[in-house]
Amino acid sequence: MSSSQPRLNLVVLRSPDIHRAAEFYRRLGLSFTLHKHGSGPEHYASENSGMVFEIYPLGAKSTPTTGTRIGFRVYNVDAILSALLETGTEVVTAPADSEWGRRAVVRDRDGHLVELVAPAVGA
Repeated sequence: MSSSQPRLNLVVLRSPDIHRAAEFYRRLGLSFTLHKHGSGPEHYASENSGMVFEIYPLGAKSTPTTGTRIGFRVYNVDAILSALLETGTEVVTAPADSEWGRRAVVRDRDGHLVELVAPAVGA
């Protein structure tokens, strides 16, 4: 990738229950810390390889983020899905092999669509 190409470095989701949402994403393998900047709201942040993933509370003046679809590359779709099902996760697309590898789509308890992909061996 050329250094002049933009690189995604931040994703912020809004949730009516940030603790519940953090538990869902922990089961994907993210590690979170609680943050609060100045007079802003308490929120969760996870940083990995320069990418920051945050979960902020959905307040009266904030816009829902449920129209956003996000995807994660995971080590094992079926194992991750099993852990997510314990949180009440809805399966939108059951695990299946695809041209991208093993893939499933779930909906977190806030309504965000989350794609899980484990690359095919040798990919």
